[in-house]
Order: sequence, then structure tokens, then C-alpha cells
Amino acid sequence: MSAEQDLNERAGTVRSFNRFYTRQIGVLHEHLLESQFSLTEVRILYELAHRPMLTSADICRELGLNAGYVSRVLKGFEKQGLITKTPSPTDRRAAQLQLTDQGLATFRPLDEASQREVVGMLKQLTEPEQHQLIEAMNRIRRLLGEAGSSYLLRDPQPGDMGWIVHRQAVLYAQEYGWNEEYEALIAEIVAKYLRNFDPRWERCWIAEKDGVVVGSVFVVREDDATAKLRLLYVDPSARGHGIGSRLVDECLRFARQVGYRKMMLWTNSVLTDARRLYEKAGFELVEEEPHYSFGKDLVGQVWSREL
Repeated sequence: MSAEQDLNERAGTVRSFNRFYTRQIGVLHEHLLESQFSLTEVRILYELAHRPMLTSADICRELGLNAGYVSRVLKGFEKQGLITKTPSPTDRRAAQLQLTDQGLATFRPLDEASQREVVGMLKQLTEPEQHQLIEAMNRIRRLLGEAGSSYLLRDPQPGDMGWIVHRQAVLYAQEYGWNEEYEALIAEIVAKYLRNFDPRWERCWIAEKDGVVVGSVFVVREDDATAKLRLLYVDPSARGHGIGSRLVDECLRFARQVGYRKMMLWTNSVLTDARRLYEKAGFELVEEEPHYSFGKDLVGQVWSREL
């Protein structure tokens, strides 16, 4: 068999798998889960439900969809009262999209039905088989992805906050020799966020790559005019993919959207990579002071920028 014939045979195997899997998850139905919406329309609703204030350009980029098609879908959603549009504070030519209460009420049963469908499929397998399936799926994503550079930002899930405390304490101990005082500080910050969380003013993003958490950041309320960026973190295994810059950008965008006029943060001079990110994002050093913390002599810094 020639190399070309061999390749064609493998292509046939891939196409056969695609047909099998689309049958398995039911996406060949004319409308998803017997609703009025197509699979792609539900995917757009999903993005809007989980990432408020996206633009149509964001949706095209995230889902790899044609701009004309997305525009038609969004017009339909608007006519049905599922979304609202507001001018972008950073680009008046663009509109930020948000699901209305009716839109959320429409999406939730679709999302729940889809979840039940997949859970039902997984229940047909033993737990070890489920893990094998997930690992195989992750491997396919890695092989067909953008050379391992693909990642997503999501809201926190149960267990993520403990992960943040653990990973940051381990990282700063390994890279800077900081002691348990720093772990205590992180735990206090995270606990305060969880106890006093105000979704109107505050937000946390979790960065996930190949199914593994690799980064995080928080925006918390300092006062009505000032937001505070806290606990920016990117795992060493995921550096170089722009995740840190993206997390900072999301913080700034959220802060503008909810009406803050300034954002500030506290860091230390030894964290040179983080400081470069802040400078690139327009922050300016406004104060610094030597201190002894975490078992080290450090120089604390306050950075700030207008929004």
C-alpha cells in the first residue's frame, strides 16, 4: 500500500469515528434536544451564559463561526427577547451582548438536558472506563489543537479555591523561598472572597488548559470607585501562551463594565514577570516600601491605573 493510500485509509477511519460520535451525542437531530434551537445556536447561548458581555467578534473567534451567520443568529435572539446589546466601553463600533432573564430561562433547561444526556452516556461505562474516555478525548484535543496553546477561562468550581491556595504556596516557596506566612495570606484572601463575594462588584477567573487548572486571578471591591486585582497566577507549565495578559485584560474589562474608575494592586519587586504584565496593561508604580514578610526582605509595591 502506498503512503497516499495509507493516509486515505486513516482519513476514512477518522470520518467513520466522526459519524459514530455525532450519532452518539445526537447532534444530527434537526434541533437540539427537541428544542427550537440548532446545536450552533445553543453553543452561542452557552458562551453568552458563561461569559457575559462578549461581542459578536468574540463569538466568531471562540467558536470559529462565520460573522454573517453569527449576525443572523444574534438578530433572531434579539427579536425573541433573549439578549440585550450595549455599546462597548472600549470600542463604540462594537456591542456587548448579555442574556436577558428570558434568555437565561430559555438556556437553563437546554443546558440541564444536555448535561443529563451526557451523564446518562457515561453511566453506561465503569468508572475506570469513564477516565479512559476522558483521557482519550483530552489526547485528541491536544493532538488536533494549536500546538498545546489552547486554553479557556471559566468561573470557579468547587475545589478551585483550595487549588489556588495550594499551587501559589508551592510555587512561591519553590521560586522565591517564601514560607508558610504567604500560604496563610493567600488562604485569608480566598476565604474573605468566598464569605463576602458580591457578584455585582467582584469576579474570579480560572484558566484551564487540557483539562488542568493553570491560572487564576481575582477582582475585589476596594471602594465604590476602586477595584483591586489580587492573586494573579499562571502555572510555570502554561507560561508563554499569553494567559497572564489575558487574565489581566479580563480584570480590566470587568472593572470598566461594572463602573469602577480605578484599579490598583499590591505586589513585590522580585516578581518581575508579573510587574512586566502590569506595566504592559497600563499600570503605574505609585508607591513602594521595604518590608520583611514571608521569611524574606522584600520591597512591596502599589500599582494603579485609571479605567
